[in-house]
Amino acid sequence: MTNENTLENSPILAECYDELCGILARVDDKELMKDIFECLCSPAERKDFAERWLLVKEIDKGVPQRKIAKDNCMSLCKITRGSKELKKEGSAFRKMLEMI
Repeated sequence: MTNENTLENSPILAECYDELCGILARVDDKELMKDIFECLCSPAERKDFAERWLLVKEIDKGVPQRKIAKDNCMSLCKITRGSKELKKEGSAFRKMLEMI
């Protein structure tokens, strides 16, 4: 068993995550939000966020998962995970799509 600091087993990380989410929820400036993500995330992490949002939007449009994978060089595993999240009751992805 590893002793990783994850949100599940680190109260301080869970507290910091909760605090960060609260701060981000109050940001209403798109440029500031982009700056925050540039500070917090590497270019590869920002690319992952964008890819995940792309796949959610494509799934919502009814594009087949294999086509999404082929057209965007994404793994079917990642797309399937997004699809499952989108189908969950009270899906955060669904709520975000409704904001578009």
